Amino acid sequence: MNEYQKIYDAIIEGDEEAALQEAEALLTQAVAPMDIINYGLIAAMDEIGRLYKEEEIFIPEMMMSAQAVTEVINMLKPHMPSGSGSRGSVVIGTVEGDIHDIGKNLVALLLYSNGYAVHDLGNNVAPEDFVAAAGQYDADVVALSALLTTTMENMEHTIEAFSSAGLRDRVKIIIGGAPVTQEYADEIHADGYSENAQEAVELVTALLGEDK
Repeated sequence: MNEYQKIYDAIIEGDEEAALQEAEALLTQAVAPMDIINYGLIAAMDEIGRLYKEEEIFIPEMMMSAQAVTEVINMLKPHMPSGSGSRGSVVIGTVEGDIHDIGKNLVALLLYSNGYAVHDLGNNVAPEDFVAAAGQYDADVVALSALLTTTMENMEHTIEAFSSAGLRDRVKIIIGGAPVTQEYADEIHADGYSENAQEAVELVTALLGEDK
């Protein structure tokens, strides 16, 4: 058993208390927070995503795992390097009608730890609120998340809202979430799609290039 197996298993099982205990134990062993995130949280959530797509688990099980991840993130964040914001400004949120944070919180944390100013709007965010926040925070990138197929259309509505506001050419819009695909990103004219949190950081970096 590797040193991350226990926290991995706790996330898979949706055992919040065990996940927190294991994260704390790893910190006391001087394990880097980013290693806990990469080899514990992200690895587990990738597996949760696979199980969900293959209908081996369903939304209630996903949400238990997501809650465990959220609590571990909240515990780890004070131990992470501060986001300087020097690499760019990112507005992130889960689209209107969707109250799930799965994956979105990990993306926000990884962007923050990689030097981006991150403005997390939470979940159930209306298109006009994304537009307003992008203006308020001078966003370079807007990241949209959805877990439900029934709310994916609100990603398209959000992109349309940016076009209506005359801001579409001024901001990059990326999308992600369990039911989302590259094909859907192409269909709604998003600037990019990422399958997981680490890919989201790489995508933002690629989109912004060397100007940030």
